[in-house]
Amino acid sequence: MRISKNDMDTLTNELRLAVLIDADNVPYSNIREMLEEIAKNGTPTIKRIYADWTKPTVSGWKNVLLENAITPIQQYSYTTGKNSSDSALIIDAMDILYSGKVEGFCIVSSDSDFTRLATRLREAGMKVIGIGEKKTPTPFISACNKFIYIEILKVASASPAEPDVKTKNKPKPKSIPLNKVDRELLKLLTESVSDLADESGWAYLGDLGNFILKKKTDFDSRNYGFPKLLPLIKSLDKQFEIDERETGRNKIRHIYIKIK
Repeated sequence: MRISKNDMDTLTNELRLAVLIDADNVPYSNIREMLEEIAKNGTPTIKRIYADWTKPTVSGWKNVLLENAITPIQQYSYTTGKNSSDSALIIDAMDILYSGKVEGFCIVSSDSDFTRLATRLREAGMKVIGIGEKKTPTPFISACNKFIYIEILKVASASPAEPDVKTKNKPKPKSIPLNKVDRELLKLLTESVSDLADESGWAYLGDLGNFILKKKTDFDSRNYGFPKLLPLIKSLDKQFEIDERETGRNKIRHIYIKIK
């Protein structure tokens, strides 16, 4: 029996994504890290970038388009001070939506003008991932299913592959200080664990991350210096108890969290 492409995508559980980049509102220096991050969430089947390529301000993008197989879309500015690329991106997004070729969109921009687009795509059942700088307005961040800050990708790319001789023996911090930001984080984690907990008070870690994203779309453990959610929880050992339960299958363990 022959398996169609749609059936194959379903079997592999890969989300087909349309990646639409606003060249005027994101830096080009970390495009490789952006695409690697997008690949963690699905398969980028469409990759387009929008700008008025006659302007010198976007000349830096031209060197990275070919090597990353991104299709440039030319959009002239009709009047001074107006960004016509936004309209072109929105029109293309709607065309792609109705084509039925993807199950999700990744909008790479720090511009709040795409807030309504993200909302409309989610209304149509699409998963919407946003990537932008920390200056991105809150409405656009909240309109996405998930929002990733470019700054944390910069930090990851700057980290050395091999530990330096001077720093390899340096102990890593075991916990994070509970300043104002971290108190907000602690409240988010505590309330989420409480909402998911069973009658005995335990919440499954596998569900916790997705549940937190529904409350705070820009949540990412890397924003706090941790590669994954579990190390972040472990750093808050005075607030949370962790139980690693054997499943009896290939040394796979299920992690459960409880408020102390």
